[in-house]
Amino acid sequence: MLFSRISRIRRTSSNGCRWFLSHKPHLQFLNPPAYSYSSTHKVSGCREIFSWGLPALHGFRHNIHHQSSSIVEEQNDPFSLVADEISMVANRLRSMVVTEVPKLASAAEYFFKMGVEGKRFRPTVLLLMATAMNISMLEPSLRGPGDALTKELRARQQRIAEITEMIHVASLLHDDVLDDADTRRGISSLNFVMGNKLAVLAGDFLLSRACVALASLKNTEVVSLLAKVVEHLVTGETMQMTTTCEQRCSMEYYMQKTYYKTASLISNSCKAIALLGGQTAEVAMLAYEYGKNLGLAYQLIDDVLDFTGTSASLGKGSLSDIRHGIITAPILFAMEEFPQLREVVDQGFDDPANVDLALDYLGKSRGIQRARELAKKHANIAAEAIDSLPESNDEDVRKSRRALLDLTERVITRTK
Repeated sequence: MLFSRISRIRRTSSNGCRWFLSHKPHLQFLNPPAYSYSSTHKVSGCREIFSWGLPALHGFRHNIHHQSSSIVEEQNDPFSLVADEISMVANRLRSMVVTEVPKLASAAEYFFKMGVEGKRFRPTVLLLMATAMNISMLEPSLRGPGDALTKELRARQQRIAEITEMIHVASLLHDDVLDDADTRRGISSLNFVMGNKLAVLAGDFLLSRACVALASLKNTEVVSLLAKVVEHLVTGETMQMTTTCEQRCSMEYYMQKTYYKTASLISNSCKAIALLGGQTAEVAMLAYEYGKNLGLAYQLIDDVLDFTGTSASLGKGSLSDIRHGIITAPILFAMEEFPQLREVVDQGFDDPANVDLALDYLGKSRGIQRARELAKKHANIAAEAIDSLPESNDEDVRKSRRALLDLTERVITRTK
């Protein structure tokens, strides 16, 4: 166990009730063991590497829907807090994908163009995390002797946000090729417009630019973290493509794959932000736990919306996962209530009648509700991690922490 004890002490702070962790000095943060949906359930072919919950936090229910009134009153839109920086990051991203080959340049900037870049969710989380770690961008009029170092550190943390977004977009380009998708973010996918070959090359190009930017940080631990993320993306996609019947019907396997494909990037990027800021191993792990559980919650809601959303709201075809034979949390939970659904899953979904039958079972089950409950559980763990950060009276730090807490609720209540 990473932490020996946890106590709840009420203080006059921006976060209302605070959680404080006592850490045994001789224990070190190591790669924790894998997520275990059931303590007795084993799945062949699924390596147990990462833990899905910070042990000292996992047993506590942090209800993000019942924050203290001071948080609700002072809450700011998370995206507006870093809007100016996000604009700077977006401009730099567009400049970083410039190349002398016009066709490649056009492909590489496809999802970085104005209007189709999305909300920049990951860079927003990372910039908020940087400020939550007591690193803020000072106004020119407030510069002091140490301001040059502060600005340099902030620039390095902005670079992490840029690298993360390039890796993310590269993974989208590659995923769309593998899934033969024709839409993304409400527009035609790159592979649909320019073909699979150019889409793959554009993804490779973005990864190469991300590697160059990563090397410029000259921090071997951060380089190792984000290099591992790329490995996880490939591992997760391969797990999805090569599942056995037993693995497809395993919640443990699904969650491990989800960590690799979605949560690894944001969790390790949050940890990189903390490491660049010179934070302790304990604080860096809290940043990691926030990103990991936020990422898992995000994907669980994504899987719910694949059944409940519309093509227009999602920016992609609804029911896309099940039509591609991808089994996600709602169906897995429905299968627990209706074991006969397993036979339908084993037959596959090439036959539209099987899709309809699976949806019928899902409608009669609590699959959607239980998937939402699991997403809320992970969102709560993410919120606990923020509440466990060292105390700070800095108003910018407090605002950023409130914004990170707000994001945990926005993730599980979103409709697109």
